[in-house]
Amino acid sequence: MKLNYKKTLLVGFAFFLICAFWQAYDSIMPLMLVNKFGLSQTASGLIMAVDNIIAIFMLPLFGSLSDKVKTKWGRRTPFIVLGTIVAVVAFCSLTFADSRQLANLNANDKMGNSVVFYEELFESNYQIANAESSIIGQGDVPEKFTIKDYASQIVFQKNYDQLNETEKAAVKDWYTHINYEYLTSDGHTAPETSYGYENGEYFAVKTVVDDAGVKTYYRTTAEGDVKVEKFSTHNAYTNLVNPAISSYAWGKTKANPVPFILFVILLLVTLLAMATFRSPAVALMPDVTPKPLRSQANAIINLMGTVGGMLVLVLGIVFKTGKTFNQYMGYTWYVVAVCAIMVVALAVFIWKVKEPKWAEDAEKQNAELEKEQALEAEQAKAPSADEKPHVLSKAERKSLILLLASVALWFIGYNAVTSKYSLYATNVLHMDYNTTLLIAQGAAIAAYLPVGLLAQKIGRKRSIMSGIIMLATAFIGATFMNANSSVFIMNVLFTLAGIGWATINVNSFPMVVELAKGSDVGKYTGYYYTASMAAQIVTPLLSGFIMDVMGSMRPLFPYAAIFVCIAFVTMFFVKHGDSKPIAKKGLEALDTDAD
Repeated sequence: MKLNYKKTLLVGFAFFLICAFWQAYDSIMPLMLVNKFGLSQTASGLIMAVDNIIAIFMLPLFGSLSDKVKTKWGRRTPFIVLGTIVAVVAFCSLTFADSRQLANLNANDKMGNSVVFYEELFESNYQIANAESSIIGQGDVPEKFTIKDYASQIVFQKNYDQLNETEKAAVKDWYTHINYEYLTSDGHTAPETSYGYENGEYFAVKTVVDDAGVKTYYRTTAEGDVKVEKFSTHNAYTNLVNPAISSYAWGKTKANPVPFILFVILLLVTLLAMATFRSPAVALMPDVTPKPLRSQANAIINLMGTVGGMLVLVLGIVFKTGKTFNQYMGYTWYVVAVCAIMVVALAVFIWKVKEPKWAEDAEKQNAELEKEQALEAEQAKAPSADEKPHVLSKAERKSLILLLASVALWFIGYNAVTSKYSLYATNVLHMDYNTTLLIAQGAAIAAYLPVGLLAQKIGRKRSIMSGIIMLATAFIGATFMNANSSVFIMNVLFTLAGIGWATINVNSFPMVVELAKGSDVGKYTGYYYTASMAAQIVTPLLSGFIMDVMGSMRPLFPYAAIFVCIAFVTMFFVKHGDSKPIAKKGLEALDTDAD
């Protein structure tokens, strides 16, 4: 029995367009919510969780509904077609509300980039969280500063009202220089925008680079520049500019909430449309694929989804959506380009996929395989695995619960990163998130097929656990990265994360549906996505709340690593849903007793 790769690739176009949408959504939505509408991390997390709140109810519903629907186009295809069309129209319309808000921010076109009036920020009385004050220490500094006082503490170690006119001008120049560096440079970091904090005192840092590339750091004091060897480095753009912009944007949102209300309405329509066809689209693969080949087929499906995501990341590079200086761009043409990709993928799907015939062929192959398994079971004087097809044993139920718990836990960790990474990369690492994620997706593509084949050799469970180890290692390593860190090392970590996530993804869904009967595939698909969506409801809120309390985005990767590590523990006790090859027949068989 061999997998029909062409057929599986064509079925994968449905997942391709789904992943293209979610890649764009996860990339630009946090930037719009926090930077343009001024929402807190917790509030933006709530918005980011809405799609999952909708999905947790609608995915099982539409999965089961598509099990029962019979049309000449098949059970799943009508949902995919109608849902995609509505989602594309609503998603494009949403960008006009975003553009209205951009106009409300009094943005001006400076050096070809859309930016807010930074002088207005400096002269305002906005209070922003002090990066050196958190629940884990640094109790010797205020919890909040006005922008003027924060900048004055760094440059002169005094509040703004204690400065003379010359000193006030110097502070304003320093603050303006921060903006200039990040609004005109594609560079990874600008050393002049760093500042130091030691022993309860702030100080500005000046970096001098000699002809050999050696950096020397000087602390600016009233007596002149003093060389410093070691100090705690903080990025001024991250700590002073971005929080100020969010406060500015929130003030504009409160003054004129119409764009935000329109934005939320169109967002809900988009998310509802996407939720109507995700379960049917994913359930289509098991419908048309014999059971022993589903890990391989799922690898192809995920590969297609990854390609969709990568194309969107390439668009992000073209439109420069990940550049720090471009945080206040209009997204209309970018979203139109994404939706065009989705429409083309849908057209190919409608043209080439013959769902009713392909599902009938797979059903016949499964029936023949079940007869062989029943005969082998009878010869071994053991009951057939299909004598009670609709009832799971106690041990199988326990494995299903643990497996779904594992799914939830690694999604809690992984989705925290995906839902916040565009903000984190732009504001903390000062890297283009499109490039980093593109490398991760490329690594995943390279891994999908080998991982599917590996599962045939060592089993799905062992493959998943190795993927968890890789993902946790990558997140732990990313914890120590900052704006001055090597871009190469960050890319290596995300390569590891991409391979780890591919290893988990390829094998986890087949383990769940392996416990299902053919007529129940949609229901078990709903179980899988209910677990993953429940996790994705919790994690944007929880991670956002932690970051707001800490006054920093730095807890993101430790948070993600902890939950992925817990998933390793629950996965260790899963005993069913695995598979292993049957040497005598040359087939990969269902073995519900596999370790």
